[in-house]
Amino acid sequence: MLEDVLLITDKHREAGKLILDYIRRHPKEKMIVAISGESGSGKTELAHVIAKGLRKNKIFAKPLHTDNFYNTHPLLRREWRIKNGIQNVVGYNEYQWDAIEAVLQAFKNGEVVQMPCVDLVTEQVDQLTTDFKNIDMLILDGLYAIKAKDIDVRVFIDLTYLQTKEKHTTDSRGKEVMDEVRWEILGREHDQVSELKKLADLIVTADYDVVEQKKQ
Repeated sequence: MLEDVLLITDKHREAGKLILDYIRRHPKEKMIVAISGESGSGKTELAHVIAKGLRKNKIFAKPLHTDNFYNTHPLLRREWRIKNGIQNVVGYNEYQWDAIEAVLQAFKNGEVVQMPCVDLVTEQVDQLTTDFKNIDMLILDGLYAIKAKDIDVRVFIDLTYLQTKEKHTTDSRGKEVMDEVRWEILGREHDQVSELKKLADLIVTADYDVVEQKKQ
């Protein structure tokens, strides 16, 4: 997203190093890494740290945010959720997954693609043209990102919106008004995002340690 403010700290850098170590041990051509977690858990910051770390090793990685792919316009989303019932509509199906999957496939094929990109200042949806020919890795971040198809490494940040409550009320990014409606939205997202933890290859704990999850 355009004009997003990243609040990167040492914990993001340290976790990023551990994830980079895992990626290096599991190399794959045109790799897709996905990062999921609740709002305020640090998905975008971690994606940025990983991409910059890879760049130092001459690996070009592009972050891609699923929040650019909502079905509803940013200026209309809040009222749409209220009108249709937060408990009914907030969740995985709010996103244009066909469009997301098309971008992932374009990356795999090294193609040029147009995709939406939200400008957080104007709250308008712009169109971004990207040439994936020389992009080595894609880092998909979002609430439900690890549920997407063809993901090679799935990362889950195990922090709830209640654990990051202070960030929601003081975050300088000021993405949304914090009121009862927003808290209900965060609670609904929590119910759905927490179910994705079992899909992860790597768990980022509440202390931002990184633990490899053994699959059953």
